[in-house]
Amino acid sequence: MSQIAQIKKQEIRAMWDKNPNLRPRLDKVVVNLSVGQAGETLQKAASVLEEMCGQKPNLVGAKKSIKEFNIRKGEKIAAVVTLRGQKAMDLIKRAMVEHDFKILKRSFDNAGNVSWGVKEHINMPGMKYDPNTGIFGFEITCKIVRPGQRVRVRKVRPSRIAKKQYVSKTEAILFMEENFKAEVVDVIEVSMY
Repeated sequence: MSQIAQIKKQEIRAMWDKNPNLRPRLDKVVVNLSVGQAGETLQKAASVLEEMCGQKPNLVGAKKSIKEFNIRKGEKIAAVVTLRGQKAMDLIKRAMVEHDFKILKRSFDNAGNVSWGVKEHINMPGMKYDPNTGIFGFEITCKIVRPGQRVRVRKVRPSRIAKKQYVSKTEAILFMEENFKAEVVDVIEVSMY
């Protein structure tokens, strides 16, 4: 890590210590397992997602019709689970094991979100291979916010919030490093076992 980046992180930590309302927190984790077709495969994927997250998934329909893939608009093709609180923290820790707690720097965006994919669900601790179900990959998206973010999305009298209230990319990286012991890298080396 460069010396400039280290100084920047020290400044951010000092800012968080000075004003606790600027310290980011994990709002939610969305797990998306897309199959691309309805039927028995989607039901198997939903059962895997329910076993992995401990919560019943929501089946999501296609946004538009694609003739080449025989997908009609509104047809259920994916399963999604939204986790909050301790369940979300536990899932992130389990999901990061596949990449040895490494996250690509390009996985972070400028609004405080981080996303990455897991190629096989059986690589997560606690998951076993079942030949009847098969193997599924999924995507994880974490939303990192500051206190007061609800003002923007509430139903009654929503309001705009200042630009400094959003979590920056550097702050999101620091949050993941501190809370989940993640290592942010430019390239993930693939290790063959």
